[in-house]
Order: sequence, then structure tokens, then C-alpha cells
Amino acid sequence: MAPVLAGTLGLGAALGATAVAWSAGGRPDNAAPAAKGEDTLRQLEIFADVMARVRTDYVVPTKDDKLVAAAIDGMLQSLDPHSSFLDAEAFNNMQVSTKGEYGGIGIEVTSEDGAVKVISPMDDSPAVRAGIKAGDKLIAVDGASILGLPLDEAVKKMRGPVGTSIDVTVAREGQEPFVAKVMRETIVLKPVTSKIQGDYGYIRISTFVNERTSEGLNKAIDDIQRQLGGRLKGIVLDMRNNGGGLLDQAIEVTDVFMDRGEVVSTRGRRADDIQRYYGTPGERLAGVPMVVLINEGTASASEIVAGALQDRGRATIVGTASFGKGSVQTVIPLRNGRDGALRLTTSKYYTPAGRSIQGAGIEPDIEISAVRITEEQLKERKALFQGEEDLPHALDNESGVKRKPPHMPAEMPPVGWKETEDYQLKRAYELLTAGLPKRTPAITTRRAENKPADGSRSPVSGAPVTPN
Repeated sequence: MAPVLAGTLGLGAALGATAVAWSAGGRPDNAAPAAKGEDTLRQLEIFADVMARVRTDYVVPTKDDKLVAAAIDGMLQSLDPHSSFLDAEAFNNMQVSTKGEYGGIGIEVTSEDGAVKVISPMDDSPAVRAGIKAGDKLIAVDGASILGLPLDEAVKKMRGPVGTSIDVTVAREGQEPFVAKVMRETIVLKPVTSKIQGDYGYIRISTFVNERTSEGLNKAIDDIQRQLGGRLKGIVLDMRNNGGGLLDQAIEVTDVFMDRGEVVSTRGRRADDIQRYYGTPGERLAGVPMVVLINEGTASASEIVAGALQDRGRATIVGTASFGKGSVQTVIPLRNGRDGALRLTTSKYYTPAGRSIQGAGIEPDIEISAVRITEEQLKERKALFQGEEDLPHALDNESGVKRKPPHMPAEMPPVGWKETEDYQLKRAYELLTAGLPKRTPAITTRRAENKPADGSRSPVSGAPVTPN
């Protein structure tokens, strides 16, 4: 198994395959020259003048801490969709979430067009039971609009004491907005579930937020092997609607299915700012055919896993293209978190073959849609489609790789197929039964070696979304 990365790893509040590293703060190495510093001071004087004017002339009294927090958050959000400011409460909630238990409704969200967009409801959560689905936009809580609120503020409104309920106004494509009453429960993240289907194993990883995801995966494999023993003919790893989570968990999960070699690398602002993360000797389920299911809700750490297994030729990727979030955020506590924390984008990540999936996503080896799409529905999707690249201030893919625009899938369910039945999973079992084509690894020999580059690995974690 991959060694746990050093350091405490946390959870962010924006979408995508975020990697979050902890920083002790301090002055940057590349401090600005004196002239530039003087210009910065002049800009800060403008800020102080504006704040003073607001304090004295705004129509109602204001609070300095709220003004400063909003200004910092606005500054960070102007950089990219995933940089933001966490106040002390949000920072604490972020840390609590990684432990796997909190009071909420059980959804993973991002911010889109001023609304809170559901990336995926967690399995067997209050949100699922209330009918909330991936792709829904949440526009109000208890009758109060959350449009335009910072994501962390909207998240706060959905969390609360266990046993209390909230009315969430949901906007869904093709329907009038409706109100869903959701009862808050203790959300215990159970990131891994498994079952057997004939001589095949099925493992679902719904999130990488929990610090024990890799532990849960190993237990699931133990369970399957205990039931099937030598009869195990194949594995389906389901990461559909997995919004991501901790990067160290993504590395450890990938390492379960790989014998050594590079899992992922991160590259920062400077040419020499490269970190490579490697697996360890040994592979569970070696030689067992494997299908990985992904879709447009597969983001963050789950894209790292899918990309690594695809590049190494270890698994056949089936489904539809993933979300395409490929940047890394560093969490910088302010006064040990007493004043909150910054979440700042500091680098991008790359698959073992050197691919950046920023704004492009992971393309499946075999494209299969979960639902049947008509030409009219395709037109609507083209008009409404938003991926990582469409988010405000999204970073470019420096390789120039673009996501394929919405199109008719290569394969869809037949006419009359019930949407309540899982067509993609059915086809995954059929592909395993028929025999998967041999995949050629898309990596160089150097990257497949088990010799890490010189230098230590920084404590990093992936955190694209906030579970609520």
C-alpha cells in the first residue's frame, strides 16, 4: 500500500480535482521589489479609504470582520473558481468533514452561475431520499435565497443540528423550481461499498473525503475474495459522481491496483516546482480484469485514480467524460486557523503520462451513456453544458487540450430502457464476461520505474467539493 503522506490533510469547498497542501504561512521567498511593494501599499491605502467610507456612510451599520473577510474572498475568487477564503468556522468544518462525520443533508456541491450546483448526492443520504439529484441547482434554503452567496456561506445554511429539517428550493433542467424538505442527519461518510455479481466483484467509491477510503477499499477486496476466492473473474470499480477528496487517499487507492510506478505529479509556478508521487511494490488483484466506471460527476481525486489506471493500462475506462478539474490548492491557516485559512491554487496535477486534464477531463476508452439521448435533448445539452472550463476564471489547459463538446454517445441504452436500471453497470459486466481488450500503457519506462525523484513529497490532499 502507498505510505500515508505526512501532515494533516484537509478538505476544500470548491469543485474539482483539487489537491490541498498545508502551509505554515510566512513571507514568500520571491518578495516583491521595493518599487512594487510601494505600489502595493498605495493599493492598500485605497482599500482602507473604501472601507472607511463604507463604515461611515453605508445605509446600515457594518462589521469590520465581515467586510475584510468578504474582501479577501472576493480577491481570491477573482483568481480562479477554486481559490477562496475560509473563516474560522468554515475552516473547522473542513477539518471535521475529513474525519467522516458531521450534521447535514449529504450532498457534494460547487458554485455555478451564483447557484449551488449538486455534483452528487451521497449514497443513502437525506438528500437522495428527498429526491435531490446530481446536476440540480439549489437556489434557496428555508425560503431565503442563496443565489450569489459564497459557497461556504451557502453550505453553512444547509448544515445544522441533527433532527432538524430544511426546505431546499431546487431548480432542475426542464422543470419548474420545487421545494424539497430534507431532514438533517448525522452524515457518516461510508466511502466504499461492495458486492458480488456471479463471479465478478463490484466496488463503489463514492468519495475520497474520508481519511480511511483506502482502508475501506482493502476491506472490500478482502470481503470479495473471501466470498469468491479463486473464482473471481473481474472487478468493476465505480467512481461515477465521485466528487473527489483527499489526494493521499487517491494515491493509496491507485496503488492498491498498481505495482509501483508514478501515480500523479504536480507542477507549480516555477519550472523546478515538480512533485512526483509513486506507488509501492505489490499489487492486489494482479491480473484480474478491471473496468472503471466514470461520468461527468467524476472529479478531483477520482480523476487522478482513473487517469493513472488508464495510463498504466491497468483498467478499461467505461462511461462518459469526467469533469476535468486539474488544479491544486494549498490551505494556509491564519494564526493557526483562529482567523480562518486561505485556499490558494498553487499548481496543477498531471497523470503518469504527463496529461493535464484541466478543462478536458478523462475520456473513457469505451463511451457508454447511462441514458438515451434524443437530438432535441442534445441541443439542450449543448446550450446548457458547463464543465470545469466554463466556470468563472477557470485556468487554461496549457497543452491546448479541449473537452469534446456534447455529442451523441457512441453507445446508449436501447429504446424503452428503464432509467431506474443501471445500463452502464450492466455493460461493464458484459465487457468483463466477453473479455477486455489488452491496453497498452501510455507511459515511458522512466515513469513506470519505482525510483522516485530526489526530494521529499509535500503533504498534499485533494479537496474539490464540500460535503453538506
